[in-house]
Order: sequence, then structure tokens, then C-alpha cells
Amino acid sequence: MRWTLRQVLNDHHRPAAARPPDRCRPATQARHSAAATLPVGSHVIKWDFTPATDFPSCAALWDTINHLGSGSALLQARFVTLLLRFFGHGRMRLGIATNAGAPVAMSLIEPARPLVWTSIQPAQAPLGLWLTAPDLDHGEAARTLLRSLPGSVLLLGLQQQDPRVSPRPYPTPGLRTLDYIHTARISVNGTFEDYWARRGKNLRHNLRRQLNRLEREGIQPRLEVTTKPEAMAAAVADYGRLESAGWKTRTGTAVAADNVQGAFYRALLETYAQTGDALVYRFFYNERLVAIDFCIHGSGTLNWLKTTYDETQTTSSPAALLRQASFRLAFADARIAAIEFYGPVMDWHTKWAEDFRTMYHINCYRWPWLAPLHEHQQHIRQGLTRRIVREQPPCPTAGGCQCAY
Repeated sequence: MRWTLRQVLNDHHRPAAARPPDRCRPATQARHSAAATLPVGSHVIKWDFTPATDFPSCAALWDTINHLGSGSALLQARFVTLLLRFFGHGRMRLGIATNAGAPVAMSLIEPARPLVWTSIQPAQAPLGLWLTAPDLDHGEAARTLLRSLPGSVLLLGLQQQDPRVSPRPYPTPGLRTLDYIHTARISVNGTFEDYWARRGKNLRHNLRRQLNRLEREGIQPRLEVTTKPEAMAAAVADYGRLESAGWKTRTGTAVAADNVQGAFYRALLETYAQTGDALVYRFFYNERLVAIDFCIHGSGTLNWLKTTYDETQTTSSPAALLRQASFRLAFADARIAAIEFYGPVMDWHTKWAEDFRTMYHINCYRWPWLAPLHEHQQHIRQGLTRRIVREQPPCPTAGGCQCAY
């Protein structure tokens, strides 16, 4: 069952059977509760905390707040549930904020080190797990969360925030925002032909030349789209075989059907495929698989999650050809208004996209004087890091990515 914010505001007028689950209600016993000192309107924000393992009981409430805002598929409760299932641990906490009895914010957080808490950030989550109602100031919500956490917390970090989802708060003496990455977005307006005509001459020429060469060599490129839940296990296995043949195997980060990453992506794609919101794009040269992408869809946005390709293909770019073919389908799909990548902007993004923005982190400090002290410490650390990097030998894979078209 889904609950609107107005429904939850009036919750105390309902019989108990019609209310959200008890384990998700902030008044539940044996959970830490604290009222922050910062007022919002004529009320204060009150935070209650429960183990992250209680999240499934709070999924409807989480989705309510998400749908009041961006409704991102990457912040839906089913995505978060799987993150916790595969990458969660016992120190994680779910925070629920209420204002005059209405839920206005939720976050999944953990102690990162003594005196420091952060939003949890598995590598598989493009966005930080922090939600607020659209009319709530994110900076004030962060400050109230910091002051409500158990124990003495000096710093709260909220990671990987998207300004399209959570508008960037203005800095204050006790709150700073830090640039994270620049990310690219494609607005799906008009036809693919119009979009393609706006791409650079070099990109269009390079892909046309590659297709002509494949034709001369008797190779037929084709795109296959998988959307059925029962086909996702095979898709993840294919992805794993392709990625495990490349450089990620040497770093231990490759997805495989028999590792935790592979299990997560299989469960994720199967879950979203049940509502028609998962797409796996496979690209073949004749019968040989040469590239594969994982995507999920929601609220008009197609989110690119993972991509890999056959690194032995040196005279063409399977990743770029897959992108061209899949974008053509996206422009013909009335459900899709945008394509998101949620990764650092690389050279190839600048050739395919026109819309770029900066994602950010939030650092919230208990006392204002801690902010400049922490910034000074970070500058020293970054200087040492740059020095170490300059002394390292170059990466053997540098410049070898075919995706640079």
C-alpha cells in the first residue's frame, strides 16, 4: 500500500489496522529517538532510528517520500532492499524524520569512524540513500540528523547527491558541500535522427566507417533486448563471461554469475523486469557477443547501470555501436524522456550528451569551527595523494578503453 504525505499527516485519525506497519512507526519502543534543536516552520524535526534490517517494513513510506520528489528508479525501495540484502551489515541504521507527525525525510546511515557518521554508499548505488520531502531544506534536515544521532557525532557526511533529486544547499558556517563528479544526461526529445544529426561529424563518420568495415568482412551487427525476468540469469552470466575476460579480472572487480556482484545484479534485474522496468542490451557480431549493457527504467528516465565489451575487438567499438542502436530504440519509446549515466564524465560522454551537471557531497559539522579545520586537513591529504600519484607508474590499461569515441 502507498501512502501520500497528507494520508500520513492524518494517520492518528485512522484505526490501527489502516496505519503503516508498526515496525516503521517512529514511536516504536527500543529504538533511539531524538528531537533536533533546529525548528522547521513552527515545529521541530524529530528523528527516530531503527536497524537497517527493518527497512522492508518501511519500504512503502520510503517510496512515498521518493515519489513526492524525483521518483528515481535508483532510489526506489526495491533497489534499496537489494542493496541492504547483499551489502548490508549490522552497524547500518535507518533514520526517519517527522515534522508535526508527518514523515519528511529518511536516510540509511552508518558510523564510518569514531565521531563520524555517513550515509551508506555501496559501490553499486549511484545515488546516496537520503530522501527529503520537496519543501524541506536539505541543509536543515542534515543538521537535525547530525544532532539527533546517538553519542557524540562531530561530522555527518551525506554522499553522492544529485542536484536534480536534492537541490544543493547553500553553505553555512556549519555545513559545506563538495563537488563529487560531473555526470552526463541526454534529453530524449524529438526523433533519433534529429539527435544524431546534432552529434559531431567525427563521431558519425567513425561509426559509419566501422559499420561499413564490418559489412565488408561479412559481419552482421545486431542488437538484442532482454526484458523478461526469467532471462536475466543468463544475461548476467553472459555479462560476467565478457567482463571476466577483460582488465577488471586483474583488479578483482569483475561481475560474475557466482560472485556477490553477479547475484545482486541478477536479483535487481529480475525484480525490475517483473514490472517491465529492466532492459539488458546485448550486441552481437554475427553470433559472437561483443558488448552488453544493464539498464533500469523509472519516472521517465532510463538509467545506465553497467556496461562491458569484448576488449579483443580492436578495429571497431562494440560499446559505441551498441550505444547507437540502443539510443535509437530509446528515442522511439514514449516512456523515456531522459537517459542518465551517473558516472564521471569521460571524453565519449561529451560527444553523445549535451547536458552535464555536478553531483555533490554534504558535510555537516556539530560546531562551525570544525568546518575550516576539516577543510585544511583535507587539503593536506589531497596534496600528499597527488604527490603519491605522480610517483606511481602509469596504469597499463590507460588509453585502452574503446568507449572513448
